[in-house]
Amino acid sequence: MSTPPPLREMIAEYGLRADKSFGQHFLLDLNLTGKIAGLCGDVSDATVIEVGPGPGGLTRPLLELGPKRLVAIEMDRRFIPALDATGEYYDTPFDVIEGDALKADEAAIIGGGPAVIASNLPYNVGTPLLIKWLKANPLFWRRLVLMFQKEVAERIIAPVQSKAYGRLAILTAAVGSARIVLKAPALAFTPPPKVESAVVVIDPLPADQRFTDIAALEVVTESAFGQRRKTLRKSLGMAAGRANTSSETLLDAAGIESGARAETIPPEGFFALAKAWRAAKT
Repeated sequence: MSTPPPLREMIAEYGLRADKSFGQHFLLDLNLTGKIAGLCGDVSDATVIEVGPGPGGLTRPLLELGPKRLVAIEMDRRFIPALDATGEYYDTPFDVIEGDALKADEAAIIGGGPAVIASNLPYNVGTPLLIKWLKANPLFWRRLVLMFQKEVAERIIAPVQSKAYGRLAILTAAVGSARIVLKAPALAFTPPPKVESAVVVIDPLPADQRFTDIAALEVVTESAFGQRRKTLRKSLGMAAGRANTSSETLLDAAGIESGARAETIPPEGFFALAKAWRAAKT
């Protein structure tokens, strides 16, 4: 391994600028990117996937980790030459795929074996990407190390009855355990965003403890939290209608009081609602 030129020099050499339409903010703080990469753990046996690497601020410490392979998925072709050039300085097998991560088949890209996803996610696709990975069946990843807007990160880890508690916390709890590990001020980025960011680490639950019908869980949580101030008897109407049943029937089957509100029901209650919805739907 040889030493690549400073990141700012490479950015200048290739004439790279952040594009707001892609939700891009370059993370150039080497101390912070090193800490994020370290959260992946031992990846010598794993394929690491990075989404939206941009000019490669996080890519470099990920390559230094020495994973079995690093795969970067980048939609903005302006960054591809700089990323390819960066890979030449490292011994780690490194592939850059130009494309939309929302459409990527990660299981096929990995080709077997464990995987870790580590990314400073573009703000405009962070949540849909997380939901996509939570819905993967079979689950192909063993850890997610993801940077989000701080507000989104707080929604992912929110406990029941908190202001941020909602469908994102419930979908996450169905599959894994999540925690906020690092927070990043806006000034760590170029250009600085208007919000702070935070890194969330998600580890999958044992297979026998996961709730796998995420599609049904999406339906009931979207309905329940779409009208947070209403009781579940009223707010579940949309979900119930899609299953040709009533809110009361779903709530009775799940053992939940019809006068309860969504923010008071723990994830397990929504798992039961999802099961009841699926049973009614079929």
